[in-house]
Amino acid sequence: MRLVFAGTPEVAVPALDALIASERHEVVAVVTRPDAPAGRGRRLVASPVAERAEEAGIEVLKPNRPRDEEFLARLREIGPDCCPVVAYGALLPKVALDIPARGWVNLHFSLLPAWRGAAPVQHAILAGDQITGASTFLIEEGLDSGPVFGTVTEEVRPTDTSGDLLTRLAFAGSGLLAATMDGIEDGTLQAVPQPADGVSLAPKLTVEDAQVDWAAPALRVDRVVRGCTPAPGAWTVFRGERLKLVAARPLPGEEGLDPGDLAVGKNHVHVGTGSHAVELLWVQPQGKKPMRAADWARGVRIAPGERLGAADVR
Repeated sequence: MRLVFAGTPEVAVPALDALIASERHEVVAVVTRPDAPAGRGRRLVASPVAERAEEAGIEVLKPNRPRDEEFLARLREIGPDCCPVVAYGALLPKVALDIPARGWVNLHFSLLPAWRGAAPVQHAILAGDQITGASTFLIEEGLDSGPVFGTVTEEVRPTDTSGDLLTRLAFAGSGLLAATMDGIEDGTLQAVPQPADGVSLAPKLTVEDAQVDWAAPALRVDRVVRGCTPAPGAWTVFRGERLKLVAARPLPGEEGLDPGDLAVGKNHVHVGTGSHAVELLWVQPQGKKPMRAADWARGVRIAPGERLGAADVR
């Protein structure tokens, strides 16, 4: 089939690579979000998908909105048979959905109908799921509600961050998406409607969602830190400023600390929660690079009675 691939971030690149490598299909163009400011200089930078497509000599389309008439006209000229999608980042209007004969097929990083929305991996970790996966489905106008072509499963490991898990799913899902294109092309694969039961939603996490509540159980604190890493980044308050929590771990059996209370040793920083303590492993103070929590504690010279999570953020 003639394919137009739609995707934007690094996590979409493995799927694009898998389709470029396919001997059965041709990626004739790529659709991605417009260049965005990045870095200290805030200069415009192309998306990872755009960079990979340009390396491969593939035409790149960067519409401000996928309903722009100039983009739609070019898509009609190209005449794709199917448009595979991975984390494109914009809603597709029906006028665009109707152009490819075989539709737009999305690779979504959950086992649908679970975790429909922008942050399925983060929500799987926050919920304590032990198994997640990826699904390919035919895009309809609803939110991730179209019929499913296929799935792959992936274990959620006890120490996984959302970044760790998403990286594994990106590579497992790339093979699933390529196989889905094969099955659509030769007619051996039919999409199956999603069940009405088991629907859950995974909206994008906000900075407020990522604030750690030290009165919650240690297991919940651990999930928030892992689920919000690398983005939007779990955080707490120390001396009125935000302190980013890069890595932590629960300490079963370590009790005796009230929520937010600190116990600092030569090589460790323990924090009380609503159950047992957690150990801070890596933190990132405002304006600084990530550092070991014990090094941070020595540098700020924590006084008796100081705690995390108190006072307003400056």
